[in-house]
Amino acid sequence: MPATPRYVPSSTHPSAHLHGVRWQRSSRSTGMNNCVETARPDFGPWAGLLAVRDSKNASGPALLFAPAAWEGFIGALR
Repeated sequence: MPATPRYVPSSTHPSAHLHGVRWQRSSRSTGMNNCVETARPDFGPWAGLLAVRDSKNASGPALLFAPAAWEGFIGALR
């Protein structure tokens, strides 16, 4: 069984792989493109993972996290 990818590389333009994914910003974002955006792909090898990208570089790479890993990260920030 192949390993689950951990990121979507920028060299192949993430939107080509994550086409149709709805990216969301925090409600606390100031609209100055200085935050991260998240999405939950429901297709392909990254189905069920959380995709995270830099809002300043929407065509750049997206990191992929297991939901429990992301929740642990957010919990540690609190």
